[in-house]
This record gives sequence, C-alpha cells and structure tokens, in this order.
Amino acid sequence: MRNTMLVGWVAAAAILFLLFAGGVATADEMKMVGDVVKIEISGPNAKTAKATLKDTKTGKLVTVIVNDDLTLDKFKDHRIVVGDEIRCKYEVQDGKNVSKYFRKTAGC
Repeated sequence: MRNTMLVGWVAAAAILFLLFAGGVATADEMKMVGDVVKIEISGPNAKTAKATLKDTKTGKLVTVIVNDDLTLDKFKDHRIVVGDEIRCKYEVQDGKNVSKYFRKTAGC
C-alpha cells in the first residue's frame, strides 16, 4: 500500500512538472506576419540589427532584434528591405523581442 501511494505521488509530481515545463517553454514565443518598416544595422561588421515590423493583423509596430548571420547578410546585401512582407517568430527575453525565425513570406 505504501509503495502504491509513493508511486502515485511520484507520477503526479512528474505530470505536473511536464505540464509546467511545457507551458514555460512556449509561453514567450510569438509569431507574426508583417511588413518591414525600418531596419537598423550598426555597420558592415555588426552582429545584431533591429527590424521594425508592422503587424498585418493588428497594425501594431513591433521591433525585433535579429542576430543570426543569415538574416544579417540578407539585410546587408538588400535581399530583405523596407516594404518586404516577413514571417517572424520571436521570444521575449529581458523585455526585448529576439528573433528565432525571420523570413520573407515569398521565400528568400
């Protein structure tokens, strides 16, 4: 009887942990589609850039920090420019929107 109760408590604790951990991992990830309004790059050797997007659903402006090399190269050689429609996933880290996925909706 005692072993059965212990197994029950351990199982319940494991289920609660999985539910809590799963909710935390996806809670701050946001998705959006929007038009590029502004791109700010510090210079030709910059490792980060700020892209301001206008959300197509809400019309709200969202600034996203981009730090992956592929997207930075696309900014620098003008494959992604102001006016392009972008599909973006980002996470909120320390109050800043940090890009996890940043691509043209038409492909690029």
